[in-house]
Parts: sequence; structure tokens; C-alpha cells
Amino acid sequence: MTLDHLINQIHLKSSFLCVGLDVDLEKIPPHLLELEDPIFSFNKAIIDATHELCVAYKPNIAFYEAYGIKGWRALEKTINYLNTNYPEVFTIADAKRGDIGNTSTHYAKAFFENLGFDSLTIAPYMGKDSVEPFLEFENKFTILLALTSNPGAYDFQTLTTEKKELYKQVIETSIGYKNSQNLMYVVGATKASYLAEIRKIVPESFLLVPGVGAQGGDLSEVCTYGMSANVGLLINSSRGILYGSDKENFAEIARDRARVLQQQMQLELEKRK
Repeated sequence: MTLDHLINQIHLKSSFLCVGLDVDLEKIPPHLLELEDPIFSFNKAIIDATHELCVAYKPNIAFYEAYGIKGWRALEKTINYLNTNYPEVFTIADAKRGDIGNTSTHYAKAFFENLGFDSLTIAPYMGKDSVEPFLEFENKFTILLALTSNPGAYDFQTLTTEKKELYKQVIETSIGYKNSQNLMYVVGATKASYLAEIRKIVPESFLLVPGVGAQGGDLSEVCTYGMSANVGLLINSSRGILYGSDKENFAEIARDRARVLQQQMQLELEKRK
């Protein structure tokens, strides 16, 4: 996967939608629980129904870790299914890893080599030597948490140090890391007005933007402040797409919801032609 390939997919599909595969067995249709692997069965149905409308999928790893070895096997089956059947789609392991030196290298191998994800979310709190090991992998992308959409983000991320907010310091510092061309950033949709400031620092970098829909983020506002010349946005929606129905038509409803977002994105792209 390369940035050129991702950008091409965005224009081909008129979409910069990322579908979050956050599978909760308490929320999926009950009839799937009778199957041998309900998590993978749910994911497969969602992927088959929505792949033409999105450019990325993002499993949140916690939703798989919670089910132990069965969850990890379902995750492995899911990424293998994506890589085999829809290799044009960008894959994101939302694992929020980050540790020093050799530990980071092993995290990177786990997700980039063994599982075959295109990208991985990373917490940058431990600094340069916790991030650079992920950046060593060719055609793999490291997505730093910069400014998140949760209420607790204000506890630290927007604190001012030497007349500069911490999230800005994180982004500016990361630009100097080795292979920083492989960096993307997480910026919550509920912080849309901050996007203009972030674009002054990283005008072309891709931003992964959660929080549209269920968390109250506004797509048009995100595009106004955050869209770059090469689009530069991946808008994630999880609950808003996955759990529209607990009946056998759940995948069809998910497709309908994904189409609504895709059509909104198409309008945003047309505005900027």
C-alpha cells in the first residue's frame, strides 16, 4: 500500500470513509451467535456489503483482545479476508501501541508482518525512540494520536507549554523523526476547529478522524478545516454503520448507512474540484 494508491482509491470511489470494525457480541444480531465464529461472520458480512463505499477498515484491537484467543483468531481471519479479497482497501490496526526500542519493533512486526496490516495507531507519549521503530517498515504507516475526540483529551493534549499546545508540539516534533513521511495523525472530529491549526503544521499528511456521527462530529466542518490538496482525510465511522439492525438484514442496513456517508463525501469532493 502506498499513499498514491490510497489517494487513487479515494477518487475512484468518491469516498474517504473508514469503517471501524468494533465488534461487540452483545450488539451483533443474535442469530450470528449460533455460528462457529460470530465475530468473523459479522465482519465478513459488513465488509462484503460496504467495500465499494469505503477506502479503509479499522478494527479496534480491544474488541478482539476482550475475547481472548477466539478474538485474536477472528481478527486474523478478518485481516486475511481483507488482504485476499479486497487488497485495494487500506487497513488500520487501532491498537494504540507505543513502547521503547525493541518492544516497539516487536509490536510493529506483530501487526505489519504477521497480521499484515497497512497501518497502526501509536501513542507518542514515550517519544522518538518509541515511534521510529514503527517507521522503519516500508509502505507501512504509523498513525500518531495527536488530538483525540474524547472529553479527557483536554486533560493533557491542549495544555500549553512554552506558549504552544502540547498536541502541536507532538506533531511538530514528529516531523523530525526518521522516515516521518510514513506518519499519519489521529484528530477527533469533535475538535474540527483545531484542524486549521494542525494543517499549518502538516499541510499534506493524512489525518484519521474518528467521532463523526455517534460522537457528534460534523463531516462538512471537518472537510472545511481539514481537507488538503490530496484530500488527506480518512473519516471513521463504527457504531453508526455497524449496528443499524439486529436482524438478518444487518449488512444491508450497514451498506445503506455507509452509502449516506459516501454520498456526503462525494459532495464534499465535488465542492473542491
